[in-house]
Amino acid sequence: MKKEDAYYLGKIVKKYGLKGELLAKIDTDEPENYENMESVFLDIKGKLVPFFLNKSSLHKAATLRLHFEDINTIEEADSLIGKEIYLPLAQLPELTGNKFYFHEIIGFDAIDKQHGLVGTIKAVNDTAPQAFFIIEDDKQNEILIPVSDNFIEKVDRNNRQIIFNTPEGLIDIYR
Repeated sequence: MKKEDAYYLGKIVKKYGLKGELLAKIDTDEPENYENMESVFLDIKGKLVPFFLNKSSLHKAATLRLHFEDINTIEEADSLIGKEIYLPLAQLPELTGNKFYFHEIIGFDAIDKQHGLVGTIKAVNDTAPQAFFIIEDDKQNEILIPVSDNFIEKVDRNNRQIIFNTPEGLIDIYR
């Protein structure tokens, strides 16, 4: 599987117990959806490698307890600490309405109620305390709009558009 066909679920952060179990911090709003998985893909030297699970269960709010097949000792588990976990995009539940996955809206037109077509969504930066859309206009200006329900009027998947209602002056500061 290629990374572009998968989505990042989380990262293995530490060992749990003496029988090779591991804890993974997962990046999701609904961690309960990831209990009882049968397999995952781990990033091993830039390649996604399938790993089968004997067990996966919710440990704490955003932590999964994983027991991989053929990983039965602390030493074997050590080699997996720090590895990123991926799942196939096909396993993502379909979202409707104004909910969206960041990867699915790349390339959408950004349209503001006051300014009309602002540009094309090039990326979403979710590494800052406040996630934001990175939009490029026709003059290659980079425009940043916070990912906020307060600003998103409509996600139109059919026309590949997101309609915004941004505060006065927000878009003007980038032009």
